[in-house]
Amino acid sequence: MSGPGVSVVICVYTEDRWDDILAAVVSVRAQSRPVLETLLVVDHNPALLDRLGGEYQETGGVRVLANAGPRGLSAGRNTGIAAARGEIIAFLDDDAVAERDWLLRLAGHYADPRVMAVGGRTEPVWASGRRPVWFPREFDWVVGCTYTGQPRGIARVRNVLGGNASFRRTAFDAAGGFATGIGRDGDKRPLGCEETELCIRLARALPDAVLLLDDRAVIHHRVPGQRERFAYFRTRAYAEGLSKALVSRSVGAAKGLESERRYATRVLPAGVARGLRDAVLARPGGAGRAGAIVAGVVTAAGGYVVGSVRARREGTTFEAERIGTGRVEGGGRG
Repeated sequence: MSGPGVSVVICVYTEDRWDDILAAVVSVRAQSRPVLETLLVVDHNPALLDRLGGEYQETGGVRVLANAGPRGLSAGRNTGIAAARGEIIAFLDDDAVAERDWLLRLAGHYADPRVMAVGGRTEPVWASGRRPVWFPREFDWVVGCTYTGQPRGIARVRNVLGGNASFRRTAFDAAGGFATGIGRDGDKRPLGCEETELCIRLARALPDAVLLLDDRAVIHHRVPGQRERFAYFRTRAYAEGLSKALVSRSVGAAKGLESERRYATRVLPAGVARGLRDAVLARPGGAGRAGAIVAGVVTAAGGYVVGSVRARREGTTFEAERIGTGRVEGGGRG
């Protein structure tokens, strides 16, 4: 294998996704560019830890670890980073499968020493078999997927999206790990944005760092039926507003909302216009898509206001975990 070694971290938390987890691992092992190792980090679920440990105890290249930090995705990722042996560390969602050249596309960019992070394109796989007619592509981030408004091809970006992303190990040496307190932590509210905060912090620590999006690095992300409903759409949009308020509190509103301003002033109005045009032309879902965009903006803005007030009142601060050069040894299986 030529080039830097790549470790893939998959954070898992529930046995309800058992088949998805196994499929994710299979897709990593089938990569055209061989992976150095796959790390399954289990988030405070002893039964799942034992079951995965038994599944992979005789399988080379797969290690099962317990989250060594507090409950949540950020701490799980930090556990994987500390345990990983690769020079490049990639992250894959536990309910996604990667296309065969996923790692090849991501890893190829690290020949440039300035590149510190590379993300890819995430396509939705709808449980119902097709996209709901009212669901606007501008809001595919609601279900963890690439959305209209992101750059196409290969482009520099402010941040990568955590479910389909990779980082050079030295990025964590410079900026620390994912901040706990931002993102999903086992609570029912679907928070996010921990990767946004990390990438902004990375750019500050290393001003010459290059962060890229390569839309040829593709994964397919399963969207369960519950997330195809408008109730989830609204809940996730509100949670995104809360999350953006936390990010702005951590890194400042100028950087925390830099990309969102263009998205809100250019991409979303164009989406509303397309939806209304489709409605006039009697195309299915046009009015619904336009209405969903407006509802999503209003709901996210409300979450941002509430989150900002709470953060100021509670004096919320975040500290990124320092990722040492040592490796996590405890809790390993497989």
